[in-house]
Amino acid sequence: MSNIQKYKEFYKQSMENRDDFWQEQAKMIDWDTPFDSVLEYNNPPFAKWFHGGTLNLCQNAVDRHLADRGDQNAIVWVSTEEDKEVNITFAQLHKQVNEAAAVYKSLGVEKGDRILIYMPMIPQAVVAMLACVRIGAIHSVVFGGFAAHALASRIDDATPKVVVTADAGLRGGKTIAYQPLLDASYQQITITPPKVLLVNRGLAEGALGEGKYDWDEQMAKCAGQIVDPVMVESSHPSYILYTSGTTGTPKGVQRDTGGHAVAMRASMKHIYDLQPGETMFTGSDIGWVVGHSYIVYAPLLTGATTILYEGLPIRPDPGIWWSLIEKFKVSVMFTAPTAIRVLKKTGTDLINKYDLTSLRTLFLAGEPLDSETHRWISDALPGNVVDNYWQTETGWPILTNFAGIGLMENKFGSPTMPAYGFDVMLVDESTAEPVAANEKGSLMIKAPLPPGCMTTIWGDDKRFVETYFSRFGKEMYATFDYALRDEDGYYFIMGRDDDVINVAGHRLGTREIEEVLCKHSSVVEVAAVGVKDELKGQEVVAFVVSSDQTEAASESDLKALVSREIGAIARPKNIYMVSGLPKTRSGKVLRRAIRSMAEGEDPGDLPTIDDASVLESIIATIKKG
Repeated sequence: MSNIQKYKEFYKQSMENRDDFWQEQAKMIDWDTPFDSVLEYNNPPFAKWFHGGTLNLCQNAVDRHLADRGDQNAIVWVSTEEDKEVNITFAQLHKQVNEAAAVYKSLGVEKGDRILIYMPMIPQAVVAMLACVRIGAIHSVVFGGFAAHALASRIDDATPKVVVTADAGLRGGKTIAYQPLLDASYQQITITPPKVLLVNRGLAEGALGEGKYDWDEQMAKCAGQIVDPVMVESSHPSYILYTSGTTGTPKGVQRDTGGHAVAMRASMKHIYDLQPGETMFTGSDIGWVVGHSYIVYAPLLTGATTILYEGLPIRPDPGIWWSLIEKFKVSVMFTAPTAIRVLKKTGTDLINKYDLTSLRTLFLAGEPLDSETHRWISDALPGNVVDNYWQTETGWPILTNFAGIGLMENKFGSPTMPAYGFDVMLVDESTAEPVAANEKGSLMIKAPLPPGCMTTIWGDDKRFVETYFSRFGKEMYATFDYALRDEDGYYFIMGRDDDVINVAGHRLGTREIEEVLCKHSSVVEVAAVGVKDELKGQEVVAFVVSSDQTEAASESDLKALVSREIGAIARPKNIYMVSGLPKTRSGKVLRRAIRSMAEGEDPGDLPTIDDASVLESIIATIKKG
């Protein structure tokens, strides 16, 4: 049987025999009380997976590995910012998590309470997360260094009893003091100020006072204490994660416990093919969903070693990630296409320098992966490169290839086919009728969403329905992306709904234009946006980043390339050569900010931006013409 036939049979089982399929996947998780039913779905679109079953997420991620893997590394922390490396075995992690859970209890935290974690990429951050779910509390991780007003809005929404933070984070050799940001957020919140638990790294001044407690001191007071894991019902929330770029009231994605645990463990087996005892390196941050899923929970639930990395992919040099793969015999790596585009600028010499034979598969997600970058890194690595497409809301891939089932043929620029459990549909945006092969349509998922997906928006069921299930009714989840599916069943993401450019009545996808521009040998990265035009409605403007290794293309050459490949209607009005694109710290391009600048407007306050200096550079380039 071919790999594509294996996939189709596996996917068919998940669609036609849903209960039996997920009952089998749930066997990979330890249950304290067996569930009564696989799915309770009597109030669409709210799904309750493994209803009636009880379990503990921390027990599944830590305790159950002690007998066979107590001396195996659970976490390897590497900080190129501090030039430090720390190994933490499952036995050591168990001790630390128990002590942290005891600290929480001493601060009055109980089952169902929230703890907000505002931390850099240090081991205490993972311990803080696991200790939360150990006692049935709910964590909300906010990316370390977020601006005060963004942090305040999340504190107000989650109403935590405790905020766990550090004196500072490090990025690119620079110290980012957290205490001033946290203190400023406390001046803006409307709730009773939560208690603060502070990890002091000795990087910045941070005075303790009323309601503030030192992490090390509190852990020492609770040394050796054991806190039994609190069993919770499957639908009990495990965490809240606020989606990036929200305005007004934050939108907190709420994840359950049982469905989340099953989805994470099953994805390790079927999609990522990571075995117990192997090592996974995910180049992301715990502040993002990729960090929650594939730095923390999925590897630990599997009994694998996870690398927690503090630093940039280019410091001390652009070979650092490849050196870690060689040193720790990494089997599976996961990062964002942006990181690969950054490394692409420096060529393949530093890739070829290291022994990467342990790396079976590199997975890329978080933003569209253009076909040229996909092809470049596939040629450069000895293993496989898989594009997958998913969202903060789903927690794991919607579209992907399947290393655990058997990889199907890659088509560059495609995240392949729907993951098991996702009833994916491409429909006409006006009629909701299915579109034919090679026709663009709105990417929808037929409800119920599979295990591991968001169960609601924290504290706002009405907003959950209105945001995601109102376009075509409660039976259709809107991804807000549009795509096409070729005659072989491969999907190609064409861009966000609001990234469609309407030029004189012709609807053009930003992804289509960017793909064409990336075909030029000198182009590393592109952002195409639509700007207002009195005559045509909108015109295309593109911002292009060139490789350090080749001579930059001329604007006329690139315009001609678009005209030749798509047509004159798509020819950009302007192409600006820039040194970089404004992105969030998770690597997503801030397109709305780029569009605003292209139209001569203020890009606004951007609390998630990675490097604000890029904005000034782009504005200067636009003014220069």
